[in-house]
Amino acid sequence: MLSLLFLIIVGLVLGLGIVHSWAQEFYKDKAVRFVVAYAAGGGYDTYTRLIARHISKHIPGQPSAIVENKTGAGGLIAVNFLYNQAKPDGLTIGNWNGMLGLQQHLGLSGVEYDAPKFESIGAPVRQRQTCLITNASGITSVEKWMASKKPVKLGGLGPGTTPSDMARVLSAALGLPMQLVEGYKGGADVRLALDSGELEGMCGLAWEIAKATWSKQLEYMTVVVQAMPKAHPDLPKVPLAINFAKSEEARQLIRVGLHDVSTVVQIYTAPPGTPKDRVQILRKAFQDTLKDPEFLAEAKKAQLELDPISAEEVAEIIAGFAKLPPALLGKLKDILLPKKK
Repeated sequence: MLSLLFLIIVGLVLGLGIVHSWAQEFYKDKAVRFVVAYAAGGGYDTYTRLIARHISKHIPGQPSAIVENKTGAGGLIAVNFLYNQAKPDGLTIGNWNGMLGLQQHLGLSGVEYDAPKFESIGAPVRQRQTCLITNASGITSVEKWMASKKPVKLGGLGPGTTPSDMARVLSAALGLPMQLVEGYKGGADVRLALDSGELEGMCGLAWEIAKATWSKQLEYMTVVVQAMPKAHPDLPKVPLAINFAKSEEARQLIRVGLHDVSTVVQIYTAPPGTPKDRVQILRKAFQDTLKDPEFLAEAKKAQLELDPISAEEVAEIIAGFAKLPPALLGKLKDILLPKKK
């Protein structure tokens, strides 16, 4: 019995050695490409460029890493590319908003993918979504927003992105008056529009990202509401959206449309069909990077929060969107994919 156990252990060790040797040979002198679905300078881009600077040393063969921003259509251009065109060879990793996995089941136009078929790599953080509004608008609280006689002009990227989807869910669940202006390519573009006075606010901005990349805007904006189950430690006095819901339907919309998706709004995936052994290498490298002391030091300096999510949890949530009750999916479709007038 002991000899059999010994042989099994030896076999496993040798097998791991062969896999490591093969992987080292495959990745050596190659480049891993990160495809970011949103514009340079935004939160997705900031996290990805930090990860790209450190992940190479955790992949056998130490390939280089490059970042490409493939923007447009609220992330659809990049996700469709990752699903249909990117070579599934273990050299491409996409960074996109997993909310598009829900939008697929709502009938979003332009979807050319089946989200559960992506190979999940993980996510660096569970985002705590907020709404920020300029002080010049006169709206400094949810109560003032509810009582406003004119809609607040908010920036959005498009259906399937957090700024657009959070705004629509809050409008439907709480009756907040707003005018959603969509078509911006990323958070960086929205910031410029806020600086010029073109917009009055933005919802769906993760506090983790706001702290790191919105320091100038935070000087003239107020966080008026949080879309999460409990308050972020930095924002103990900022109210939770769900506490203003006046019906069970409104609470359910907030739980599913905001709370549940907050875990997968910044996911990393490999194209469908990527060999399983290479997927495992990338998953391990991703998680090891998020624990790397040099990475952590740089993240702290940049004020980027981390709350890593496993590939398995990401995959479970994405697959779960297809299992939502038809009535709830229908309601979410009415809210998140409004018919064009």
